[in-house]
Amino acid sequence: MPKIFNNLLSFKGGVHPKEYKYLTSSLPFEKIPTPSKIILPLSQNIGAPSTPIVNKKDEVFAGQLIATQNGPISAPIYSPVSGNVLSIGIEDTVSSFTKESITIKSNENLEMELFPKLDLNNISDKEICKRVQMAGIVGLGGAAFPTYFKLTPPKDKIIDYVILNGCECEPYLTRDYRLMIERPKDLIAGLKLIMKALNLEKGAIGIEDNKQDAIDVLQNLVKDDNSIKIFSLKTKYPQGAEKMLIKAILNREVPPGKLPFDVGVAIQNIGTAIAIYEAVYLGMPLISASLTVSGLGIKTPKNLIVPIGTPLIDILEYCGGIMEDAKRVVVGGPMMGITQHNLNAPIMKATSGILVLTEKEINQFDETNCLRCGKCIEVCPVNLTPTKLARFSQLGRISEAEENGIFNCMECGTCAYVCPANIPLVQWIAFGKKKLSLAKKAV
Repeated sequence: MPKIFNNLLSFKGGVHPKEYKYLTSSLPFEKIPTPSKIILPLSQNIGAPSTPIVNKKDEVFAGQLIATQNGPISAPIYSPVSGNVLSIGIEDTVSSFTKESITIKSNENLEMELFPKLDLNNISDKEICKRVQMAGIVGLGGAAFPTYFKLTPPKDKIIDYVILNGCECEPYLTRDYRLMIERPKDLIAGLKLIMKALNLEKGAIGIEDNKQDAIDVLQNLVKDDNSIKIFSLKTKYPQGAEKMLIKAILNREVPPGKLPFDVGVAIQNIGTAIAIYEAVYLGMPLISASLTVSGLGIKTPKNLIVPIGTPLIDILEYCGGIMEDAKRVVVGGPMMGITQHNLNAPIMKATSGILVLTEKEINQFDETNCLRCGKCIEVCPVNLTPTKLARFSQLGRISEAEENGIFNCMECGTCAYVCPANIPLVQWIAFGKKKLSLAKKAV
């Protein structure tokens, strides 16, 4: 049976960071004005970068294909604006890596290229998958795995259940919550398309119990539909991680090194389901990102719909600018997000939030020696020994780190969050994983 805490489904371990969701949870989405230029990295997904099919000075239109899929695990890119190609070259990105990018100077042309409408009464599973592939949709929960690939699992993987992740367990972020509140019918339509693409009869949405109004809205929508269930889950980080979600809802454990497919489950994000709805029902390629701009260091927190490729600085200025006591800009959530050093870097397909944090929110303290308290072990959701893995990484004993399961770490940051010695455990573990990967490539 799944773990039940106070009558709510959950998992062993995890933490309860201060949420700060009150800053934006009541704010409907706004559309940001078209930026003067956009920067589109050719690598916005797990897998191979896309291949540009435009050249410098070319005129492009909103919705036009400008970079094609490159290999089986890749995704095409479409221009979110009309304008002219300024350059194709290396640019900074919010991922903290420089990547080849297409920069477009936008103009006021509102012409939009869409896909032909499909016959929704006779649409097949193959047509859904093809449209998702053409639209350049990737997982919008953070990993950015090409979605069509997840809709076409290997023939030896028997999938019997699809789960939409509506937990949004990272503090501050309210993007998925607002999508559930503002677009519940589109969300259910997207889930139905996913189920049809996978030929499934069972679907679910897992939502943490701090979003009760979203749970109520969606339960009311599916009350006469026996194929979809809404699960209320305990509010706890990282409840939205795939393995934790599957454990909580279905009591299935994904083995180390395996994927949800290996236990018969497909996981998709709330935003991904709505992107699928838009691609199939509206003929819309993936050209915009829904995201939260929050933190005590931004003057006017907002939930926004933003053209993919919009520079961070444009978004921050639209939100009134940064407060004087702001100390850090993070893309993503505070637990797994990436600190930014160049505010001209553009948001990408899977960008879920931009946080401007003050010193009060960061709570930085000096690191001390390990107290051997075991708190990091207690909260680790995948039953690792973080302090040991971090130490092996520090000492360069990477083979021992591998033997102790370092690759099973999902870098959720719960260990570092609870460490009373303020040891950057997750950073050391990530460093060890990187060294191991490079060593394996060199063999």
